[in-house]
Amino acid sequence: MSKISEVFESLSKKNEAALITYLTAGYPTLDASLNYIKTLAQYSDMIEIGVPFSDPIADGKTIQFSSQIALKSGVNLVEILKRVAGLDIKKPIILLSYLNPLIALGIEESFRKMQKARIAGLIVPDLVIEESELLKELALKYSIDLIHLVAPTSDKKRIKLIGEATKGFIYCVSVTGTTGVRKKLPYKLLSFISLVKSIVQKPVAVGFGISHPGQIKKLSKVADGIIIGSRIIEIIRNREDLNFHLKRFKQATMRG
Repeated sequence: MSKISEVFESLSKKNEAALITYLTAGYPTLDASLNYIKTLAQYSDMIEIGVPFSDPIADGKTIQFSSQIALKSGVNLVEILKRVAGLDIKKPIILLSYLNPLIALGIEESFRKMQKARIAGLIVPDLVIEESELLKELALKYSIDLIHLVAPTSDKKRIKLIGEATKGFIYCVSVTGTTGVRKKLPYKLLSFISLVKSIVQKPVAVGFGISHPGQIKKLSKVADGIIIGSRIIEIIRNREDLNFHLKRFKQATMRG
């Protein structure tokens, strides 16, 4: 069983959903982002680290802003993995990277360095399931969960196909759009998560647009994990109390 699967199994026994927090590596600086990741690890069940990329298809304006700051300071995949390897964090770390940074470094070399950095899972938003065979083979070889996404536009046949390929959990995108804080989530989201769970029979984590404990509490009744990204960056950018918010986010994942 993978580290990610172990976390979901453990939380299920405690009647909790997983809190998965995201931060772009290199925002506001590489050193600062690594320190913030240590703080995230105190309250989160898993950490998602984003590789800054100049032409993302899924990132909204907040994550794009953080990526531009990181790219301007020269942060790249090699440096990120080198520094992450030095982190003393027990929680599973999931890397989110578009294909280009992986190809630029070399696909297998990327997996080799990810394994050295103790990366537990990999999300590649622009990876088409029909063209994922090479990454799937390397993910198995280097014991890294390759995590795929489903969107509200995915039909049952495609959800089943993606569910069979994904490892660790399936990433359920909450909206037909990009990431970013939203005051309201689609009213059909809970039924969509239930549909995905009935088809894939694997943990389902939902992300995109989630920003406050009320949303987390509601989604945790159905979803196995909640992913928060843009709101974390906003908190850092606005110099809000990160510990305060993280504590509230984690409390909201506790059912009952």
